[in-house]
Amino acid sequence: MSQRLVGKVAVITGASKGIGAGIARELAEAGASVVVNYASDRAGADRVVADVTRGGGKAVAVQGDVSKAADVKRLFAEAARSFRRVDVLVNNAGVYRFAPIEEVTEEEFHRQYGINVLGTILSIQEALKYFGPEGGSVINLSSVVGSAPWPQMTLYSSTKAAIDNLTRGLALELAPRKVRVNAVAPGATESEGTAELQVFDGDQGKKIIASIPFGRLGTPADIARVAVFLASDDSAWVTGEIIRASGGQK
Repeated sequence: MSQRLVGKVAVITGASKGIGAGIARELAEAGASVVVNYASDRAGADRVVADVTRGGGKAVAVQGDVSKAADVKRLFAEAARSFRRVDVLVNNAGVYRFAPIEEVTEEEFHRQYGINVLGTILSIQEALKYFGPEGGSVINLSSVVGSAPWPQMTLYSSTKAAIDNLTRGLALELAPRKVRVNAVAPGATESEGTAELQVFDGDQGKKIIASIPFGRLGTPADIARVAVFLASDDSAWVTGEIIRASGGQK
């Protein structure tokens, strides 16, 4: 991959595994210094940092719960202390749980909206304090279910619909400050999280794969390459867009 991001610093939330880790690795390969945020998986974050540094890149791991303003402030302060600037924010941290509507609890509502939506807002608020006069790039992680919900995923899909709306609205609001705001909406993607929940196992998994024109699940690298484009100056005229990275899945 070309070194399109040399000199840039990227903060990636929820980057200890899965899509977030894939994005951190790809951004680093493109030349960016990366801040690998994690909530609890220190070992996973350290592995990502080790992968980056082994390849000659620069990375640090910073713990923080993005649903807590104090943690987000500390995350960006550590990023600036390590690399003296921030140019790119990837709002990847997210949680989900499959359940019928009758089983949605107050606690689960606040967990998903706190991390998926409030965490995105808090992180953008803080990033704006660190972006320089040349602006910056915010990349939100949405999902195809944000516009096409699946059964028993209505709570999660509604958080992603909120992300789509935030992306479009903030693109308009922040354009005068030269801050671009876009989103990547992955389709069915293999990761540690989906493997742990056995999302794509059995007959259900076969149906999902059959619904993808390319006939396979996505990988973190598939999503990460789109993030590299959105982080780079190649997308300097792109803002307010939700790019589906789904193998044609609708």
